[in-house]
Amino acid sequence: MVTPYKHEPFTDFSIEENRRALEKELQLAEANLGKEYPLIIGGERITTDDKITSFNPAKKDQVIGYVSKANRELAEKAMKVADETFQWWRKTKPEMRADILFRAAAIIRRRKHEFTAHLVLEGGKPWKEADADTAEAIDFLEYYGRQMIRLKDGVEINSREVENNRYHYIPLGVGVTISPWNFLFAIMCGTTVAPMVTGNTVLLKPASTTPIISYKLMEVLEEAGMPDGVVNFIPGSGSEVGDYLVDHPKTRFISFTGSREVGTRIFERASVVQPGQKWLKRTIIEMGGKDTIVVDEDADLDAAAEAITYSAYGFSGQKCSACSRVIAHEAVYDELLELVVEKTKKIKVDDPTNYYTYMGPVIDEASYNKILDYVDIGKQEGKLMVGGDGNNTTGWFVNPTVFADLDPKSRLMQEEIFGPVVGFSKASNFDEAIEYANDTEYGLTGAVFSNNRVHIEKAREDFHVGNLYFNRGCTAAIVGYHPFGGFNMSGTDSKAGGPDYLVHHMQGKTTSEML
Repeated sequence: MVTPYKHEPFTDFSIEENRRALEKELQLAEANLGKEYPLIIGGERITTDDKITSFNPAKKDQVIGYVSKANRELAEKAMKVADETFQWWRKTKPEMRADILFRAAAIIRRRKHEFTAHLVLEGGKPWKEADADTAEAIDFLEYYGRQMIRLKDGVEINSREVENNRYHYIPLGVGVTISPWNFLFAIMCGTTVAPMVTGNTVLLKPASTTPIISYKLMEVLEEAGMPDGVVNFIPGSGSEVGDYLVDHPKTRFISFTGSREVGTRIFERASVVQPGQKWLKRTIIEMGGKDTIVVDEDADLDAAAEAITYSAYGFSGQKCSACSRVIAHEAVYDELLELVVEKTKKIKVDDPTNYYTYMGPVIDEASYNKILDYVDIGKQEGKLMVGGDGNNTTGWFVNPTVFADLDPKSRLMQEEIFGPVVGFSKASNFDEAIEYANDTEYGLTGAVFSNNRVHIEKAREDFHVGNLYFNRGCTAAIVGYHPFGGFNMSGTDSKAGGPDYLVHHMQGKTTSEML
């Protein structure tokens, strides 16, 4: 019997002991900056001359570390190792694989502030966001370990008197995990251990802006007893290593989290059957969103304003689930807008190593420039209410920004910005609000604030998103509580942290024995 798992609690940093513990780890992390990190292929540490440099986005000249960079030759070496390892790893007991995850979770839990401190520096995350990222990584390890044990015996099917029938799951093969920089620990961890615990071997190519946390996960998995060659750490460029592995005839599946542009490109490339390829590659893809909070005329406006603020500006809006659109009923539009503007003005933007910082930097110069380009577009399309500027003197800081009176079809209300920018549009009634909310190419998250039960049930049926929340914000999905994934151009809706996520990394096999 598998015991149920309750998610890892968040740290209360109002308690001085907790605050001092993280401050100590931040000092230790800063004292160890600038180290070099090798590739890991079949347990072998490999150093290359070509390096990826990881910078602190809050202190753009501060180097977090240097990570060896894989090329095609090393990617091929990793593929051969992973393919050979798969031949015996696929036959290991699911309980043994799950136990590796449970021990890894325990190791991270004991060193929680150490990992959180690293996320503050490498990812530019404020304390609360970094702590939640670490907690979610622990959650994925615990949850997927338990799910594998539940799935190990397959699913009961019918048998006739003359036969004995069984239906069970087997792993797919070698998978490529291409992880994002925004949830640099949690999503990277989840998309690495899900294929591993299901009996596959993994080639892990982390985001080039945040590769060091992936190396630290490798160390934890090794300490937890993971054999050599099961997960191989091969950071490198997308155009060289990424494309090569996506196209490779021995790649069985690709797990990707990132932009729509890259995700659709991977989906297209994976559909091509290469010479020597014996299967159709499976893709597990999450690409982003243009997420809307709808506010009805009878809603609690204070609660709605609070939810809009934290959903839009948590981690500087760099979440695929972030609120970037508000559709408000015309009867409450002005009051709600004023409440959000006032809350936005109070937000502290600063170095995330400071305890009091609510919002830190965006990830890099490219993001900084892209967001400010969208601000310029917003100034043409709507009314700038607050923010609309940035400061790149020491790091990549963009102030939280609100635009009002936008056409629902404007670029600011249609295109993913991935920054602390939220736009407001007005609806004349609830039906129109839902129509506007659905009028994007995405379908990831959404929220509705209403006290009208008929309207809530209408939204439940008609608001076309993978994760819909009522009278709360549209971010902060919890593993095992809110299985996460979206419709349309938000991806393949594989529902990470949900009861059927692991099945995407396996295939069903039926055996039937005549009696």
